[in-house]
Amino acid sequence: MGCQEKGNLTLVTVTGRMDAVTAPDFEKTCQALMQKGKIDIVAELSALDYISSAGLRSILSAAKKLRGKGGNLRFCGLSGMVKEVFKISGFQSMFTIVENLAEIEG
Repeated sequence: MGCQEKGNLTLVTVTGRMDAVTAPDFEKTCQALMQKGKIDIVAELSALDYISSAGLRSILSAAKKLRGKGGNLRFCGLSGMVKEVFKISGFQSMFTIVENLAEIEG
């Protein structure tokens, strides 16, 4: 998981799998960013191959904490199975999801 500053945004790149083993890393990363005052986070998921219910819970938890601080969690680059899981779980109606980062930056 990597982080990169993009103006006021912080891009968090998530790769591989987001499951019971790796999901806590996402939450910890978001928590560390919040402690630094970084509350506008975009999760780039184009290299994420799999997401489980634990991954979804981690996202919800991080989003709740960010919103509590006046922040925002958005997503870009969803494809395949991850895109389908976001659709089925209702995440598409709860979060801003775009094809690529340029749509958020623009």
